Amino acid sequence: MQTLLAVHPTSLLPLCTPFPDNFILANAQVRRGFPIVYCSDGFCDLTGFARTEVMQKNCSCRFLCGAETSEPVLQRIEKVLEGKQEQQAEVCFYKKGGAAFWCLLDIMPIKNEKGEVVLFLVSFKDITESRGKSHPSDRKEGESKKPGSSHLRAARRQGRTVLHRLSSQFARQDRGEMKINRNVFENKPSIPEYKVASVQKAHFILLHYSIFKALWDWLILVATFYVAVTVPYNVCFTSTEDSLSAARSTIVSDIAVEMLFILDIILNFRTTYVSHSGQVVYEPHSICIHYVATWFFVDLIAALPFDLLYIFNVTVTSLVHLLKTVRLLRLLRLLQKLDRYSQYSAMVLTLLMSVFALLAHWMACIWYVIGRKEMESNDPLTWDIGWLHELGKRLEAPYINNSAGGPSIRSAYIASLYFTLSSLTSVGFGNVCANTDAEKIFSICTMLIGALMHAVVFGNVTAIIQRMYSRRSLYHTRMKDLKDFIRVHRLPQQLKQRMLEYFQTTWSVNNGIDANELLRDFPDELRADVAMHLNKDILQLPIFETASRGCLRSLSLHIKTSFCAPGEYLLRQGDALQANYFVCSGSLEVLRDSVVLAILGKGDLIGADLAGRDPVIKTNADVKALTYCDLQYIGLRGLREVLRLYPEYASKFAADIHQDLTFNLREGSEMEVGACPPPQALSRPRVPRAGSRAGVLRGRDGELVCSVLALPRLRGSAAPCRYVPAAFLSSAQPGHFQSQSKSVCSRGG
Repeated sequence: MQTLLAVHPTSLLPLCTPFPDNFILANAQVRRGFPIVYCSDGFCDLTGFARTEVMQKNCSCRFLCGAETSEPVLQRIEKVLEGKQEQQAEVCFYKKGGAAFWCLLDIMPIKNEKGEVVLFLVSFKDITESRGKSHPSDRKEGESKKPGSSHLRAARRQGRTVLHRLSSQFARQDRGEMKINRNVFENKPSIPEYKVASVQKAHFILLHYSIFKALWDWLILVATFYVAVTVPYNVCFTSTEDSLSAARSTIVSDIAVEMLFILDIILNFRTTYVSHSGQVVYEPHSICIHYVATWFFVDLIAALPFDLLYIFNVTVTSLVHLLKTVRLLRLLRLLQKLDRYSQYSAMVLTLLMSVFALLAHWMACIWYVIGRKEMESNDPLTWDIGWLHELGKRLEAPYINNSAGGPSIRSAYIASLYFTLSSLTSVGFGNVCANTDAEKIFSICTMLIGALMHAVVFGNVTAIIQRMYSRRSLYHTRMKDLKDFIRVHRLPQQLKQRMLEYFQTTWSVNNGIDANELLRDFPDELRADVAMHLNKDILQLPIFETASRGCLRSLSLHIKTSFCAPGEYLLRQGDALQANYFVCSGSLEVLRDSVVLAILGKGDLIGADLAGRDPVIKTNADVKALTYCDLQYIGLRGLREVLRLYPEYASKFAADIHQDLTFNLREGSEMEVGACPPPQALSRPRVPRAGSRAGVLRGRDGELVCSVLALPRLRGSAAPCRYVPAAFLSSAQPGHFQSQSKSVCSRGG
């Protein structure tokens, strides 16, 4: 029952609370008694029992029995429940105060999506008055009624109204038809289902977070920038015949962009969105209303095919370009994109710089129009002070009568863009300057806009760049603090080297992210799921195979990570053991009196069993890292707390820990160290005698053993120690070896 309710924790209340009928829901998956998991307010009013008094009682309702209750009827009800069948019966029940009442009992099983009966719906109808009016000979106490009986059909229908939200069949029935057509229940109705309501999705609905939609949005964004660049340029620079022919040469790309905008409108009518309540809306009607109320008219105006006017031989090309300026309204969508991609610093940086360049392009177009209009509105014989005249003189392409000659369109645009960019980013350099009043007014406006852009665009750019390099800055800050700490406290070179290596290695592994600090504010349920994923290697050990999921989740919250550099001691002999360690990568050696008792590698578990109630467990050997090692460990205190919560698993754990520990560090569990055969015996497989599991080096072959034994001692370590050589376990597994008694050899052989 607990599992059932955990799967659908919110399904019962929305189902039952809106209905005032007298009914109870019972769990059909608990074989003994079918406990009640929900009762309606109407049932409590009918019987006089409080909800807390009814919960978990037997579904057969023997707590409502009294002197006149028929025992055969109750037995038949219990048999029906065992068989998970439908049943109707009239039975005499008693209220909490002792008053008897006749009840029409209707039992209906409820199935889930797998066809399994998971709930019983038992409805109660007080028929005391109707039974009292009828002749006693017409009814017998406890008489069962068939589903086709006309007397019980209406009551049965009323009892089933509570299942409208459980069954999709009932949801599709017309309410008016159910009230008028009394023959609808002549046939045996379908058993309703208890399952999680599936999201109703229409065909051809595009998810707003899908990869295709993201790529499509970027394509539309590129097309929008294309429009924002070409439309102002064509309006301002295409006044001559050569420019007009050049503008018409881009008609193919312009029509392609228009088709993209039209297709984007169609896709937006079929794209999901997130409502204000945080739900994803899939209903096409709601999507259409939302789109029409937000961006439809802006997109529609921007998608009008103005280039089709060329088909009707419209000669005023500048008019067509002016009409196209309404497409710039699509740039309003850019604000929406900034919010969506604000978490991606590189994308936001690119968009901001593109906006700045686009603004400079627009102002360059306006700057050219100002120069052109002033030149055309003044006397060509006496007026030659405009910036276009100055540019023509410098390029040795002067204007003739203010209409012919002059610099090329390409040179004029480059000079305009150079002036606007220099004015936006600084105060200009004077080689392209404002001479007339109109040009000076425009220059003033450009400088003011440049100051605003510095505050808005470049302020955000600075923040984005700082955010992009925040992790690197944090690394340098912590490294500087570490070096200052070493310098202030005058640590020796060996400790300094160890601290620096540890810091650099751990930073490369976790990038300075403290997982415990990051997950601290998340709910326990989510933290446990994340912890199980992070610690899946240690949780897959054979010792945890029989643990329940709840036990594994509790254990995962106590698992921590650690790291050891070569030459570091993980534990020293006589230390208080605080945790059991799992080797994720690297190699370690277990030493006692300079004698190597075991070599540990990936997948090994080292620690102590929990036999006895010793508050402190002393280690019987040293554990030293041979290479860089990644470790996961679970504290013994946390382990005891979890086992105390799961006593059924604690006994199994205590029995299996001896077999799963690669080496037991508890004092009193030492293994003998004896002599060894010559080193060349390592290359000759032989079958050893059965021995203790302690000291077995699993997952190692002969080549690995030889390479480990040949490792030179690290600087600053103790004198050369003696290694306990091993014999191969079997010819089938020639690489596995086991510590043997009475065999001791030196490292060099």
